[in-house]
Amino acid sequence: MTQNVPMPALDLELTRRWLVEVARCHDRVVGRLFYVFCDDEYILETNRKFLNHDYFTDIITFDYTNRRRVSGDMVISLDTVRTNAELFGRSYDEELRRVVVHGVLHLCGINDKGPGEREIMEMHENEALKLLDELNNN
Repeated sequence: MTQNVPMPALDLELTRRWLVEVARCHDRVVGRLFYVFCDDEYILETNRKFLNHDYFTDIITFDYTNRRRVSGDMVISLDTVRTNAELFGRSYDEELRRVVVHGVLHLCGINDKGPGEREIMEMHENEALKLLDELNNN
């Protein structure tokens, strides 16, 4: 689903297979994953309304996971994805894939707010991106 932005060019079948495999690597199975791609204003409004945070972010993950079945809603600001791609010297497509899997990794129980957790999350993101390359080349 989109809010105020066009749908990003994602290979939906490849992305589905990838996210299922990422979950499997973390001893999880995929339930319902719902993505909303939006602009900065929409994610700021969502952040304020649901989390009482008054700042922009690339993704907000609403976790409905039940035991091993990961499920959730992910709201992704394509504006912030583009800004972060430039900031970190990555392509927009790579940064978008990183954010898409970031939400699933949260649903698998990986956090990124505490001491040292950001580095652990980034390691898992990098592993997931390598997995996507492997799936894409087969």
